[in-house]
Amino acid sequence: MQKQKQLLILFVVMVFSGTGFSQSNYSLQKALQTARSNNPVLKNQSYTINIAESDAVTAKMRPNLTLGFNYIGVLGQQYQVANTGTLNGANTQANFQLGKVFQLPGMRKNKIDLANQNTDLAHKNYAETERNLYQDVALKWLDVWTSQKQLEIVEKAKNNLDSLVIINKVRLKNEVITETDFNRTQLLANQYGLQIKSSEQNYRNELTELKYLLGSTEEITVDSKDGFNFIVLSSLNDFLNEAMEKRTDVQAAKSLIDAADTNIKLQRSMAYPQPELGVIYNPQNAIPYAGVYGTVDIPIFSRNQGEIKKSKYLKLQAEQGLEITHAQIQTEITNAYQTYQTEKENVRNFDVLLPQSEAILKSVRYSYLRGGTTIIDFLEAQRSWLETQQQYYDTMQHYRESYIKLLYTSGLINQIAQ
Repeated sequence: MQKQKQLLILFVVMVFSGTGFSQSNYSLQKALQTARSNNPVLKNQSYTINIAESDAVTAKMRPNLTLGFNYIGVLGQQYQVANTGTLNGANTQANFQLGKVFQLPGMRKNKIDLANQNTDLAHKNYAETERNLYQDVALKWLDVWTSQKQLEIVEKAKNNLDSLVIINKVRLKNEVITETDFNRTQLLANQYGLQIKSSEQNYRNELTELKYLLGSTEEITVDSKDGFNFIVLSSLNDFLNEAMEKRTDVQAAKSLIDAADTNIKLQRSMAYPQPELGVIYNPQNAIPYAGVYGTVDIPIFSRNQGEIKKSKYLKLQAEQGLEITHAQIQTEITNAYQTYQTEKENVRNFDVLLPQSEAILKSVRYSYLRGGTTIIDFLEAQRSWLETQQQYYDTMQHYRESYIKLLYTSGLINQIAQ
């Protein structure tokens, strides 16, 4: 029995420890897909689509019936019919009317068309919000990746010096090196230890911000082996053509023009009066009457001139907005493409620098341990190695950042998140 209890306790500990320390590893694409589903800002923005769809339902509704009632009675007993009371039908008149405003067919159609186009515009604006979010998520994912790499190389440098400190303790006892040489080694190791603490805190901060963007409550890590192997177009013109046709802000601008054009038609149709027609039941002094009625505005003063004029300016504004968007795309993609090419070349330069710094450090360390060089030469080689590694990952961050911005400005980043 005691053994069964121990096994049960062990099982519970294993289950809860596995749950408590589980982490999700995110590639860039997985991060974008997760943000697409869980980001709180995006969820809030999705309600604009629901609101637009509700307006479309409202546009299809026809006007309700209108029920009217009037009641009048004779004032003064001298005017009442003999031997009757005040509320007697012979001394009163009532008027019941049931009517309805009839929309002209063109007006109702234009209302429905405008509501549907506004719904389409809401979808396009939502896609544009997604595009902006994906850039934020991708850049934050890259910040986490870079801070993780920077932490790893400082830890590697620290481990390298720690091993040398252990060796130098023995060498100091054997009087192979001076105490000054030992202290210099230990001092640099301690400095790297402080850098590690700062780097760890920065890494945790970046992870927390990424978790918010992903809408995640679990512990996460980024896939350090993600190679950013996404398909990209080959030339600047290809990027421009892709963006001019498919970028979400272009699609939204075109939808806004369509909605503005339909709004002009709607405002023109609203210049015509809407008749109200109905039936009347009118008992007067105990005599029943029935009939029909109709009312209509006489468009002498107001023919919706202001709204018609306004709708034309709204269309002009929408058309100019599309032209501005096209010019903005031209500038953004040209800059993003050229920056991408420059940063790509900068990364290639490290194909030679990285092996060189690694070889120099190994050579100087080997020489130092055999008395062929001084501690100053070794520490300088160690610093140079770390600086080269840090410069490499800074350059890699700039390269990947330019890559993300190229995907963002071309609109291709939305496809990656699908």
